[in-house]
Amino acid sequence: MRIDIITVLPEMIEGFVNESILSRAQKKSLAEIHLHNLRDYTKDKWRRIDDYPYGGFAGMVMQCEPIDNAISALKKERDYDDIIYVSPDGEQFDQKMANDMSLQQNLIILCGHYKGIDQRVRDHLITREISIGDFVLTGGELAAAVIADAVVRLVPGVISDDQSALSDCFQDDLLAAPIYTRPADYKGWKVPEILLSGNEAKIKQWEMDQALERTKRLRPDLLEKQ
Repeated sequence: MRIDIITVLPEMIEGFVNESILSRAQKKSLAEIHLHNLRDYTKDKWRRIDDYPYGGFAGMVMQCEPIDNAISALKKERDYDDIIYVSPDGEQFDQKMANDMSLQQNLIILCGHYKGIDQRVRDHLITREISIGDFVLTGGELAAAVIADAVVRLVPGVISDDQSALSDCFQDDLLAAPIYTRPADYKGWKVPEILLSGNEAKIKQWEMDQALERTKRLRPDLLEKQ
């Protein structure tokens, strides 16, 4: 899959997308992540991409033209499944959305800044708006990085053990069961005996029971989706 991220601050997430799982995915040619500096698409000699809002509102607003130029340039090269704007008032990002997006081939993610982008961009160019939570960040770069990480790790072959991703929290609208590793007894803190039994059926049942109990206790809202 390919993800093109349009941003005013590419250096803010350059290191992130070239490390760990995202780096591995790109080295395996399973994913491509390209960063585009929005200032490269403005005709302003000072490379400005923002201006004052009409109506006398506070703050600055990202202009239509450079965004339209950037998206149009990318669309000349390939078709995109979605053109995403990361915004606090978008639909809430979740694991199901990440699963669905991991099956797509080409995505654009536009990072907002200042007070946001001209509404006409949202009306005419954006196909999907996504929020990572009910809070406001300085810009959309961190949100874009979060989405890219959550999506790319689900692409088959990116994680060596595909079953690991399938057993993550939220895959079945449940939190994951507790996990343990060696030693089996540390300072008297013991691993549950069932996990040492080798009985696969009982371990699976324990895992499901624990996941359900933790979800009821910590995130009962997830059970309402079922």
